[in-house]
Amino acid sequence: MISGKMLSLVAALVLGATAVQAELHEVQMVNRAESGRMAFEPAFLRIQPGDTVRFIASDRGHNAETIATMLPAGVEGFAGKINEEIEIVLDVEGLYGVKCKPHFNMGMVMTIAVGDVSQVPDTYFEGRIPKKAMVRFDTQLTNLN
Repeated sequence: MISGKMLSLVAALVLGATAVQAELHEVQMVNRAESGRMAFEPAFLRIQPGDTVRFIASDRGHNAETIATMLPAGVEGFAGKINEEIEIVLDVEGLYGVKCKPHFNMGMVMTIAVGDVSQVPDTYFEGRIPKKAMVRFDTQLTNLN
């Protein structure tokens, strides 16, 4: 029989091990980057389910929000406010398309691949995607292979 103290120790070790596995990834929202004007840095992330992504408004006038057609099935999107940092835990494996709402037409988008996803879903590009955003998405998605 396991004592109460031993059970507490085992529970703490299990919870501690789980917490250590999750990572925090920071994404800067900037006016200028190597990829051009109005960008997320990095523009592509591959993370594991349960990891956290922190979006930081390094330059003013930006936000981070998901694109409704660019989410894994059944996942509810997120939308940060302009000039505010937002942290999101992504638990569901798949591709997430993220945009800066004010600069979407200028191509300010990023892709987050959660887990071992290697294929772009057939419905991923449904809806209106501005030309500059599409060019950046095409570049980002070459990182899947």
